[in-house]
Amino acid sequence: MGIFTRVRDIISSNINAMLDKAEDPEKLVKLMIREMEDTLVEVKASCAGAMATKKKVERELVEVQRRTDQWADKAELAVKKGREDLAREALLEKRRYTERGTSLEAERGQCDALVEQYQSDIMQLEEKLATARERQRILVQRHIRAQQKKRAQRDIRKADTSDALARFDTFENRIERMESEAELINFGRKPSLEEEIDKLTGDEELEKELEALKAKQKEDV
Repeated sequence: MGIFTRVRDIISSNINAMLDKAEDPEKLVKLMIREMEDTLVEVKASCAGAMATKKKVERELVEVQRRTDQWADKAELAVKKGREDLAREALLEKRRYTERGTSLEAERGQCDALVEQYQSDIMQLEEKLATARERQRILVQRHIRAQQKKRAQRDIRKADTSDALARFDTFENRIERMESEAELINFGRKPSLEEEIDKLTGDEELEKELEALKAKQKEDV
């Protein structure tokens, strides 16, 4: 199982835990992105370590091959000199390096497979991370709109309650009473002399305007 698969399980577990607790979706998205970013850094570091190990194995392979060839030459020289005992010892050393080389070849193959897996995990993580970042802004905006709509609906429900309507009726009755009291302040009061004179002035102006209209009507006839 690749590292990305394990990480995906971890992230899914955290998401489910947050959903169970009804956590803020914005926090949830940020958590996903942060975990993916942290995991990407970790996987890249592991991949770099595997690549470094591969290079070390390859350097050791070069040295082992050099030593194998060297002992092969020594065994051949010992045979030429009639020293079969030395030739036998040299061949044993050659075998030891050959076996070591075989082991290193297998280790290099494992490193290749591990690096390939890491690179695949990195590509998948980067793709998922890019998608998450693109969707983060949209999800956050949707969450904000949902919160605003929820608050608006809650306010509407509050306004629709009988208590709220009763308070409005009380306010309306109070205002109507104040208006009535204002109308009754001067009710029945005897006009002052100044007010009577002003009224006469107003009557004279009205009579003049009426005579002017009558005169104009006669002219038109």
